[in-house]
Amino acid sequence: MGGIIILLLKGYIFAVAGLCALYAIRHLIFAYDRLLGKQRIFYGDIIDDELPSVSVLVPMHNEEKVAPNILKLLVEADYPKDRYEIIPINDHSEDRTKEIVDEFAQKYDFIHPLHRYSGKRGKPAGLNDALKVAKGEIVLIFDADYLPPKGIIKELAVNFKDPIVGAVMGRVIPINADKNLLTKLLDLERCGGYQVDQQARYNLNLIPQYGGTVGGFRKDIVLETGGFDENVLAEDTELTYRMYTSGYKVVYANRAECWEEAPEDWEVRARQVKRWSRGHNQVMFKYFFKVLKSKYLTFFQKFDGILLLMVYLIPALLLLGWLDLLILFFVGDVSVITPAFVMLVLLLFSGIGNFAPFYEIATGTMIDGLTKRVRLLPFLMFNFVFNGVYITLGFLQAFMDFVRRNREVHWDKTERFREEEVIE
Repeated sequence: MGGIIILLLKGYIFAVAGLCALYAIRHLIFAYDRLLGKQRIFYGDIIDDELPSVSVLVPMHNEEKVAPNILKLLVEADYPKDRYEIIPINDHSEDRTKEIVDEFAQKYDFIHPLHRYSGKRGKPAGLNDALKVAKGEIVLIFDADYLPPKGIIKELAVNFKDPIVGAVMGRVIPINADKNLLTKLLDLERCGGYQVDQQARYNLNLIPQYGGTVGGFRKDIVLETGGFDENVLAEDTELTYRMYTSGYKVVYANRAECWEEAPEDWEVRARQVKRWSRGHNQVMFKYFFKVLKSKYLTFFQKFDGILLLMVYLIPALLLLGWLDLLILFFVGDVSVITPAFVMLVLLLFSGIGNFAPFYEIATGTMIDGLTKRVRLLPFLMFNFVFNGVYITLGFLQAFMDFVRRNREVHWDKTERFREEEVIE
C-alpha cells in the first residue's frame, strides 16, 4: 500500500511539471506569434454612418474620487448622441457619488442614472438592473476609475457590424504605473497580458477574453441567456465562455486603449487577486465540460479554452506539488524524482497562467518601445509567489462555492487611490 502511495506522489509531480510545460510552450508560441506572426486587425477602421445604438454602463460604489473624470470623458466621446446613452450605476454608495452623478444628469439629457439602494450589491447585480432599462442594442462597460479616450466608443462599437461578434475587448493600461514598485510590476503584467497574450490569441483564432471593462457585448444575447449570474464574481470570464459556447466570437481591439488606476497597496492587490481567482475558478467549474462538448469550438479553441479556464487553478496545484515533494523528502524517497524537482523549479520561474511569462512581458515592452522596464523582471518572481498565495485562497473559496451550491457571495470593491482629479 505504501509503495502505491509513493508512486502516486511521484506521478503527481511529473503531471504538474508536464502541465507547467504546456503553459510555458503556450506562452512561448504567443510571444513568437506576436513578434513574427501575421497580425490580425479588428474592425476599428470601418467607416459606417449606421452605427449601432450604444448604452455605456459605469458601475459605481463610493466613487466620488473618480466619478467626475470618467463622466466628463464619456460626455465628450465622439459618438452620435442620438444613438448614445450613459448609465452610471450608483450601487449603494455612501459618499457623494449620487450627488455627482445627478449633477451630470441635469446637464446632459443622455445621462440616465440608476440609483440602487435595495437588493444585492455588486457588479453583476448592478449590470442586471441596468440591462433592464438600457436602450442601446450594444452595451459597453467602463469601471469608474477608467479614463476613456474620445474615440474609443466608436472603435469598440463598430466591431458589432459583424453579426458573429458577440463581445469586444479593448486594451487596459495603468495610468499610475510609476507610483511604486507594485504599480510598475502590474504595468508589466498588463503589457504582457494585453499586448502579447490577448493579441496572439486573437491572431491564432483561439479565445481572446472579454475583460469586463473597456469592452462590450450584444445586449440581447445576455438577456436571452438569463443575464449575469449574481453569485459569480468573474462576470466577464463567464460571459466570454457563454459567447463562445453559444456560437459567437470575442474581438480583441488592441488599439482601443484605455487608462486605468492600478492598486497601489499590496493588501488591496491581495483582495483583488483573491476575488479574481474565486470568480475565475467559479467559471471553470461551470464551463469545463461545456467547453469540451461545445459544437461551436474547434479542437484548438477547446484546448486553449481549457488552459485559460485553469490559469487560476495552477498555483493550488503547484502548492500541492511542493507539499508532495516535502512528504517524499521526509519518507526518504526523493532521489528518483530529483530531475522532476529541478524541472518544476525551472518551470515556476518561466512563468505560467494569467500573470504573463517573462518572455511575453519582454516581448510586450519591446513592441511598446519601453525596454527599460525589463530591468524589473527579476522582481516578478516575488510577485508570482505573492499572487500564488492569494490565488490559492481564491480557489479554495471557489471550491467551497462549488460544493455548497448557490452559496451567496459578496463583492469586494477595489479601493481607489486617486487624490485629485486628473482632468481639469
